[in-house]
Amino acid sequence: MVASGHHEALTDAFYRSLEFGTGGLRGIMGPGSNRMNRYTLGMATQGLCNYLIQSFPGQEIKVAIAHDSRNNSAEFAQIAAGIFSANGIIVYLFEALRPTPELSFTIRELGCQSGCVITASHNPKEYNGYKVYWNDGAQVVAPHDKNIIIEVNKITSVGEVKFEADPSKIISIGQDLDARYFARARQLSIDPAAIRRQHDLKIVYTPIHGSGITLVPGLLREFGFTNVSIVEAQATPDGNFPTVQSPNPEEKSAMQLALDQAQAQDADIVLATDPDADRVGVGVKNDKGEWVLLNGNQTAALLTYYLLSARHRAGQTTPKDFIVYTIVTSEILGDIARAHNVKSYRTLTGFKHIAGLIRDLEGVETYIGGGEESYGFLIGDFVRDKDAVSACALIAEMAAVAKDQGRTLYQEMVQMYAQYGLYVEDLISLTKKASAAPKKSRK
Repeated sequence: MVASGHHEALTDAFYRSLEFGTGGLRGIMGPGSNRMNRYTLGMATQGLCNYLIQSFPGQEIKVAIAHDSRNNSAEFAQIAAGIFSANGIIVYLFEALRPTPELSFTIRELGCQSGCVITASHNPKEYNGYKVYWNDGAQVVAPHDKNIIIEVNKITSVGEVKFEADPSKIISIGQDLDARYFARARQLSIDPAAIRRQHDLKIVYTPIHGSGITLVPGLLREFGFTNVSIVEAQATPDGNFPTVQSPNPEEKSAMQLALDQAQAQDADIVLATDPDADRVGVGVKNDKGEWVLLNGNQTAALLTYYLLSARHRAGQTTPKDFIVYTIVTSEILGDIARAHNVKSYRTLTGFKHIAGLIRDLEGVETYIGGGEESYGFLIGDFVRDKDAVSACALIAEMAAVAKDQGRTLYQEMVQMYAQYGLYVEDLISLTKKASAAPKKSRK
């Protein structure tokens, strides 16, 4: 970089250390203390190891690790596994890429004290990240988040990182956990009879080159859908995301291939997931026959509307039921809950707060579903982070139930608005590049 005269890029790469925030690391990959690489990842993992050993003295500590399709994700997962094992910690490492929600599920299923997933979610291809979870399967919250940061900041040299792996402590996992996840997710279905009648619902699905391909088509089959068409140009996991500028289902450009395929096949619905399959995008046909995308509020509202009304029809509603949504999410979710005599809670932004509420109310009240404007939704409590895999299956079921009653999903949404009032929202997406080291001001 010096030889090439890239001084500004060099300064940006080294002027500070990549910050370990309350959820972990996220940054551009490359050399430098302000970049995602084996050293910044290693120091963060060593700090987490130190905190786990302090927090669970005398116990056998176990962690689970997953990764998405991003460049270097598999390598970073192996590096993290090696450091955990070198610190005497048992590691359950997925044999290949898997969605973030399955990592959350696995932590609880295998009784782990912690876990991490290597992903930068829906960020552009230059980025990668490292999200940390606690023993409840949720991203870390207070006091653990700040305590982990303290321990990470104590690591001042890569020489303090134990990179020498102990292979005897690394256990490969995969299909068995997939089957266990499917078994729990199948129980979320409310109207399997409607799916049997509408099993050939025409579904177009794209994983946008990400990890959703490992679970979403399989879960749709498990639910009983027999006519799922994959966008082949985006089916292969690829960290370069060659068909899109950004692998974000919030952006129409990332969904265009799926919409085009749906138009050509006269499909009923389009489903999409981001690289780590925690965000879901939905396309529907309006009354003019045009394909339109639902925004995050519309998807969350429709799922809440379906879950509560379908559970009521099926006689599954209980006085302990509750839903959750965050302060950046449309108030229509609360209106729908109140109309069904179901309790609703609002939390701060972020699914870790929804998961925290589920944990606090466990055994006292019954969590049904919860969502956030940022294309995230969680149904049931066996996962503790937003889950686009199960959301895809329930959205498909919702479309099947609507079709069984002679309506499209778009018409279902119009009916929802007619009943609860029209809510209008729009999304403005701003991309802000990181700044280089602050320059001295002149006086």
